[in-house]
Amino acid sequence: MALQTAAALSPRSISSSTMLPCAAKHPIIYSSTSSSSCFLSQAQRKNVAVGFSGVTTSKRKRACASTVKSSLDTVGPTVNVGQVTEVDKDTFWPIVKAAGDKTVVLDMYTQWCGPCKVIAPKYQELSKKYLDVVFLKLDCNQENKPLAKELGIRVVPTFKILKDNQVVKEVKGAKFDDLVAAIDVVRSS
Repeated sequence: MALQTAAALSPRSISSSTMLPCAAKHPIIYSSTSSSSCFLSQAQRKNVAVGFSGVTTSKRKRACASTVKSSLDTVGPTVNVGQVTEVDKDTFWPIVKAAGDKTVVLDMYTQWCGPCKVIAPKYQELSKKYLDVVFLKLDCNQENKPLAKELGIRVVPTFKILKDNQVVKEVKGAKFDDLVAAIDVVRSS
């Protein structure tokens, strides 16, 4: 089945009962197949389900089946260099994978941590200095606890340095010189 139409829907063009919290940030892409190839039986037409990120709504449809995707499904993660990117448990691994063979440095911090606040501006400066390295930040709050546990964090700040989707170095504490040395070692390997 070939796609005949594709249009970006605005959040207002979707009924309020199916409104997604992410719709404003991530446009919804609607695509439908040709009506000539979409002959549905009467039983099928009664309830065609349209899925929205785990939320399903039932609607009466007469024509053809449709697919609705968020731009997150179609675009993929963005890898930024020259800046620090805030990540969470859902975006961390996709960004690391998208980084490919680039070195990735992850600052694992908390909002209440004094040493984390002291090293944050220096970490930002490093992101501008090393343009071949991806710098990420993860707030180790309750929401991100599963990822923090997976990465084995015990103290904050902890810096994890990854290469080819694997943790290869770790620096515990706000030790700026140790962090710079570890980044240089991984970059040169």
